[in-house]
Amino acid sequence: MSFRAILLRVFGAAAALAVPMAAMSQSSGQDQDDEVIEEVVVTGTGASVLRTQFETPQTVTQYNEEDLRSFTSSSQADILTQLPGVSAEGGGGEVATNVFHRALPSGGQFSFTPLLYDGMPAFTTFGLNSSAFDVFYRNDLGIARSEFVSGGVSNLFGPGSVAGIVNYISKTGSADPAGTLQVEVAEEGRYRGDYFFSGPLGGDTSDTYYALSGFYRFDEGPLQSGLDTKGYQVRGNIKHNFDDGSGSVTVYGQAIDDSVQFFLPLPVDGVSRERVSGNDGAEVFTMNTVEAIGLSYDTPDGRFTTPIGDGVVTKGQSLAVVLDKDLNDDWTLNGKVRYARYDHQFNLFLDGDAIGPNTPETQAEYLANRGIDAFAADAVFTFSETGDALPANYLLFGNRTLDRWRDATDFSTELSVGRNLTIGNSEHAITIGGFFSASQADDINYITTYLGDFRNAPRLVDVTLQDVAEDGSGNLVATPGSDYQWTVNGLANANGMTGNRDRSARRTAFYVADQIEMDRWSFDFGARVERLDGEVKQFNTASFQMANDPLVNDLVENVSFTDGSLTTDDLSATEWAFSAGGLYRLNDEINLFANASRGFFFPQIRSVPFNDGQLASYEGEIIDTFEAGIKFNYDKFDGYAAFFYTTLDDRRNVDFENDPNNPGSIIEVVTLQSTEALGIEASITYYLNDFWSLHGNITLRDHEFTKAEGAPEVVGKELRRQPTEMVNTAVRFNYANFDAALFHNFHGDNFANDSNTVKLDSYNLVRLEAGYTFEFDSGQTMRVSANVFNLTDEQGITEGSPRQGNAQSGAPAQFFVGRPILPRRTMLRVTYDF
Repeated sequence: MSFRAILLRVFGAAAALAVPMAAMSQSSGQDQDDEVIEEVVVTGTGASVLRTQFETPQTVTQYNEEDLRSFTSSSQADILTQLPGVSAEGGGGEVATNVFHRALPSGGQFSFTPLLYDGMPAFTTFGLNSSAFDVFYRNDLGIARSEFVSGGVSNLFGPGSVAGIVNYISKTGSADPAGTLQVEVAEEGRYRGDYFFSGPLGGDTSDTYYALSGFYRFDEGPLQSGLDTKGYQVRGNIKHNFDDGSGSVTVYGQAIDDSVQFFLPLPVDGVSRERVSGNDGAEVFTMNTVEAIGLSYDTPDGRFTTPIGDGVVTKGQSLAVVLDKDLNDDWTLNGKVRYARYDHQFNLFLDGDAIGPNTPETQAEYLANRGIDAFAADAVFTFSETGDALPANYLLFGNRTLDRWRDATDFSTELSVGRNLTIGNSEHAITIGGFFSASQADDINYITTYLGDFRNAPRLVDVTLQDVAEDGSGNLVATPGSDYQWTVNGLANANGMTGNRDRSARRTAFYVADQIEMDRWSFDFGARVERLDGEVKQFNTASFQMANDPLVNDLVENVSFTDGSLTTDDLSATEWAFSAGGLYRLNDEINLFANASRGFFFPQIRSVPFNDGQLASYEGEIIDTFEAGIKFNYDKFDGYAAFFYTTLDDRRNVDFENDPNNPGSIIEVVTLQSTEALGIEASITYYLNDFWSLHGNITLRDHEFTKAEGAPEVVGKELRRQPTEMVNTAVRFNYANFDAALFHNFHGDNFANDSNTVKLDSYNLVRLEAGYTFEFDSGQTMRVSANVFNLTDEQGITEGSPRQGNAQSGAPAQFFVGRPILPRRTMLRVTYDF
């Protein structure tokens, strides 16, 4: 769609809606302001700046606790996909949500949108490895609300990001003790218990309060493979208010021990892109399999056993202290310090073994694609567990596990002072601050290749070549009386450590901002200067021959492993950002706003290769943003509409792709890209009456590559996995003690690759939430609710196979490797508040 068409569509719709809705608002009988109280925006503002989202000169979206509870099914994607301008995918499960904002080029995760809790980053530096920020934190009942601030001066504070920041604000205790207990059960064997408690410490007259929240969860799904998701998290805070009313100090803590199964794309029908039936006749949902537990092989450092059964593991703690202090009537002080240490693994099943078509194969095709079809008459296929022969018509699927050790530590601190000034008829809130962080993360990777049949949770397969052996040169030759194990216990011969790196980064930033109020105007001005210093230690790998494996008879295994040599180097870059914004109060119901920023992102350190023992050049990626729009706040409806424009120059994009020179291995492919995007976002909430409300947002945009180093054919193409059209709608109903909500998300057509040769069709995701609340004495309540995720059981494909690059271009094949939306799932909850 052209941008002209976007403009015509949006403004035509706006004109059609604005007049009748305004008329209805003027004739409404009840002031909705009595029911809806806007929260003051706290993300990236001076301590004395009290603005609601209606009063900020940038787009801000807030969700309260009720919203978050109704959105959440399993992952951050359930929340973030509701945001205008954001597409978020959670097809991989509870973690590693792919987040795309305003058509900025990204492989997903949180590349441009730092994830904050209480104004402090979950992890400060993205790109030390490829783990997403959401592996370190889980949402629970201790979250009071969330804020998403897009653009403007607010994003110069803290870790900084002129594109956008996601901030979850925790509940703190008060003089009134309160608590919540929640039990949740769902299809496919999910059980979860949550709790929240808060109140005073030391009696009713105390100025110190506590809040404690957490959960334990066990889940055999959402896709059953025999591998479980299970674990817990505990979070809490203790807040002390100073006796003189000048502020507070709050200590935050978190402990997590959680293991989550992660799901990559799988073979689906090449034409319909829907799930297919496996060898057993049942529908195939995942290639993850419990039979891969225990796969092992010898290495120069001893025997390696894959920890694939653990999935994505995070064990560790974080501790933080926040000080908010009024020094006098004009000066404020804010300080934050946080330290976290996590033992972290990201273990996953890949989407094929990168040999042959990388899709299910017949037994004859399997032999031919590996160059051993000359021995087809001598090949015997058996199930590893039982030794039973495979039926001749059963398909095979070669696959790999990728096990990644990613232990990490993260320290950050921020200190800012604020000064309130009155100059003429303007009120200034000046903030001067600094931010420092030091982060370190491992990136150790092992690949294990195995063979399974094609079904949900595949069974491992052994291939025996009868009357075959290796000669002195390692070639297979006919040898009567000898048997050669091509795979044994499912294990194939392409394994080992594919990378061992230690990366660290120190970030030092200084910022200044002036947030001004004067009559009908609000102005924001701010600047930030930051330096990043990084270090990379790379333990080099080589191929080793491990002979006489006791589990594989005389099979010689070629195993990749570190050779003991080390390559190390430093990198650094300094960049600056500037932002300005303004808001004009046209009247009590309408505000006009605009902001513009020149900012930067530091490239992911993992994207910087070694060349002749030295790291390649390292420079900031420059982003320019502009947005302008209107905010409205009537009795019956409120919302905003905004135009946005962004450019990003010299982005180091990183993809994991199959290595064409080393079948079975994965390499990181780095390309230098520049992009441009423009579009319109609009969001509205309309209160029909005391019982019904309508909610919706729409994003229409054009985007393209303006530079693609080494791939000029990509210039002018759309960015991958980023639809030009996105729509969210919701209907809410509340009557007496009954409530219900129906949510719909439309995700438009997009492409799986940069060259736009693999198209992904649009899809619709519908969710239903309904509950009834029982009321008891002393303000106690119990809500019984049901939640249905993916009500229509849509099978829309959220991504193709990034590891295959452009390999899935061309005419449809029998299979397409892609990741569908998670299937329909019904969940029941009982929530007791007291």
